[in-house]
Amino acid sequence: MVHIRTQREIDLITASCQIVADTLEFISEDVKPGAMLIDIDSKAEKYIRSQGARPAFKGYMGFPATLCVSVDDEVVHGIPSTRVLEEGQIVGIDCGAEKEGYYGDHARTFAVGNISEEKKQLMDITQESLSKGIAKAIPGNYVSDIGHAIQSFVEKFGYSVVRELVGHGIGTNLHEEPQIPNYGKPSQGYKLREGMCIAIEPMINEGVKEIKTDTDGWTVRTLDGANSAHFEHTIAITKNGPIILSRGTSNGG
Repeated sequence: MVHIRTQREIDLITASCQIVADTLEFISEDVKPGAMLIDIDSKAEKYIRSQGARPAFKGYMGFPATLCVSVDDEVVHGIPSTRVLEEGQIVGIDCGAEKEGYYGDHARTFAVGNISEEKKQLMDITQESLSKGIAKAIPGNYVSDIGHAIQSFVEKFGYSVVRELVGHGIGTNLHEEPQIPNYGKPSQGYKLREGMCIAIEPMINEGVKEIKTDTDGWTVRTLDGANSAHFEHTIAITKNGPIILSRGTSNGG
């Protein structure tokens, strides 16, 4: 079922999204060489709880942590551990929060110290593809218009789009209908309507689109070992265009 949200519901989703965006901004100073992933995760959890919310990922389908932390060739769902970040890595951090029964979801990819030009371009193009997807989230367009905008843009640079993992509706559940693929032909699938809240999250690989899952059952990485980047915003579809709900109160996200 696809939900059409009232303005009050959108306000509640926005509050959760702002907590998530502020959480990622809060921990951004810790994404540096020598930082231990579990320490970053712990800091994020404490901040979310200090805002009267709870980490949405922790315990979700058995996931053990507050953040999904994915380094270099890890696409998504990396589990924070005692692993230490190293200069030159890129790290995708995905965060969710729930407050008063409504969810927020947001992800950014960070540079760890100085990174290569190739990694910087991958990050920049992935973030720009998110903007191009968001621009298509208007009433009367279709779900596939979002994915088509993302895919057609990143493939110009020789990158590939992960197929198995997609964006989603969001509201009183972390994952709701409709699914929002980051690829596809235009004018297909569910028609977008005013009042829908969705999370758009391109996962873009430097190499092939194929992925594999580690033996931990969670960590997804590129099949060929190439780098991957991930950015995500939760948005509301309005008659005046898409509104990004996960910008937060302290940063542009």
